[in-house]
Amino acid sequence: QVRFVESGGGLVQPGGSLTLSCAASGIILRRFRVDWYRQAPGSPGSLREWVAGITSGASTNYADSVKGRFTISRDNGNSTVYLQMNNLKPEDTAVYYCNTSPKYSWGQGTQVTVSS
Repeated sequence: QVRFVESGGGLVQPGGSLTLSCAASGIILRRFRVDWYRQAPGSPGSLREWVAGITSGASTNYADSVKGRFTISRDNGNSTVYLQMNNLKPEDTAVYYCNTSPKYSWGQGTQVTVSS
């Protein structure tokens, strides 16, 4: 069974930074494209916004809303994908999830709150 574990969230002031981590069990993560998604407070239960993705070959792409502020990377030795988030804004507040392509069951996510 595939299981994703997201970590690294927290409360940060606007302009601050956080680094999220995504680990997985049950699959060899380095073989897959991995994407980060987020679900903002009050959004419908199944609606997650795509944030960024990284291929198995380390090509990356980003949503326009985070381009230039977020960086996705992967450490295949540790089977972990990271999301470095800089210059955080209140509208970045959300639960952040990772998943592969093709998708498996969602993990619990990690809460990011940007507030002064």
